[in-house]
Amino acid sequence: MQTNPVVVQAEEAVDASVAAFTAVLAGSGFAVSGAVSLAPGRAEAPAGVDDDPLRRAADGALDVLAGVARCEAKLAALKVQAVAVLTAALKALDAPAASAYAAMAQDRSLVAEVGCALAIGDRAAGALLAESHALTTSLPRTLAALQSGMVSWAHARTMVEQTVTLDPAAASALEAHFLDPGAPNPARGCPVGEMPAYRFRAKARMWRERHHPESLEKRHARSVADRRVEHCPDNDAMAWISAYLPAVTATAIWNHCTAAARRLEGPNERRTLSQRRADEFTAALLDGNSAVRYGRDGADGADAARGEEGVSGPSSWIRPQVLVTVPVFSLIGLTDEPAMLDGHGPIPASMARDLVANGAGSFYRVLVDPRDGAPLEIGRTSYRVGTAMRNWLRMRDGKCPFPGCSNHSLDNEADHILAWHHGGTTGISNLGQPCPKHHKLRHTSAWKPTPATKNDPPGWISPSGRRYKSEEQDWEPPHWPEQRRPEVEAEPQGNGRLYPTLSDAVRGHVDFVPSGLSPGEDGLARFLHART
Repeated sequence: MQTNPVVVQAEEAVDASVAAFTAVLAGSGFAVSGAVSLAPGRAEAPAGVDDDPLRRAADGALDVLAGVARCEAKLAALKVQAVAVLTAALKALDAPAASAYAAMAQDRSLVAEVGCALAIGDRAAGALLAESHALTTSLPRTLAALQSGMVSWAHARTMVEQTVTLDPAAASALEAHFLDPGAPNPARGCPVGEMPAYRFRAKARMWRERHHPESLEKRHARSVADRRVEHCPDNDAMAWISAYLPAVTATAIWNHCTAAARRLEGPNERRTLSQRRADEFTAALLDGNSAVRYGRDGADGADAARGEEGVSGPSSWIRPQVLVTVPVFSLIGLTDEPAMLDGHGPIPASMARDLVANGAGSFYRVLVDPRDGAPLEIGRTSYRVGTAMRNWLRMRDGKCPFPGCSNHSLDNEADHILAWHHGGTTGISNLGQPCPKHHKLRHTSAWKPTPATKNDPPGWISPSGRRYKSEEQDWEPPHWPEQRRPEVEAEPQGNGRLYPTLSDAVRGHVDFVPSGLSPGEDGLARFLHART
């Protein structure tokens, strides 16, 4: 069949664009055809211009990478539109299906047509058809962002994945949160298209869990019946063992294995952290011979005691492993607003209440409330970063703040942005918590963090001078019970000073309140324990 001449011309235009990109790389003085030369050519700067040819080559290559990424997104959007037109045209050509079997046959024929045109399998073709239908009928903002090159095809697929089970209103709200700056409480920090798609998936999943039309309590109750362990053979005489578990249980197991693995570090230990974690997991399952469980290799007394007593139930070993934040009204049962499990995302409020009522030792909460704990800015009086301040960093950042990194906050290291010996303070606004890899990168290369604030993590500046924003936590105002309304009031305390109430503080910014209970919190704790 003869190709449409307009399509031929369009392909030629694409070829011209590729040639233009190649010319930018060729102008750098490096070989760009075949194997890339490792030796720079003699690219000269224009007369009278003070320019570094190596820096110019690097900048040109970065510009080409960014331009190609935008072009790939635009071509992906074009593919989506072509699939949608093909679907509509073939359905119009076909006679109306007389039965469900005939309709299924037409769908299989369409899948086969797309698969042959793109040289892909039926499964991939079917997925492309479903994704194209969703983007062209239900996700106009995502398709527009893809057409403009603002997001990649992987980001668009993630949006489809996270909205596929939502009703139209909920899908539109999720899409607007991340792609419409004018939406109520839009996503802050790094724009969607500037973070890796897997990081966008994590953020979209968290937002979806909080705003799903059906409560998280009901969805979790259904899903917990599907818990299971799976075995999947792999290459080289290896295999995968995976478990589908409630989030609190799975996170506790992961943190338990990580803590055990870290306590085995030493000058004679040659295994990597991942290897030690796998070995601890294996030992605990096969013979219960975990280092932390039995108090060996530096395990603390509480861990040793748990090993001697044995595991009587989830709460006996979850307690020291879980960090969860929960709004106070949800904590006392006035609302069902989800809590947030560090390293996972939203969990049902009932799960958080159970952790608190059973004395979860690592329970902290994010709450708008007067500060009554450790200082947040301690100036030049101390270089050491205290426990309360580290907890604040965990709440502020949630993970390593380097762009695209998903290393959880439990493994990260506090780091002064402006070095102590250069006059930097030990305060939240001068601290980051990069993971070990990116902490080392910061001190062994030209990558530098940008200033932070009490609520925003630091961004980063690359050696080429490009600035990259960090992700930010999508904190939201707490939900108020129907029978209550926020009112500004103040209550006198025993010392005579005014203590602002929760309703007053809720208008401020999200804060971390460390351990040390206020009278109200003490009353809540007694109330919760009395119910158990």
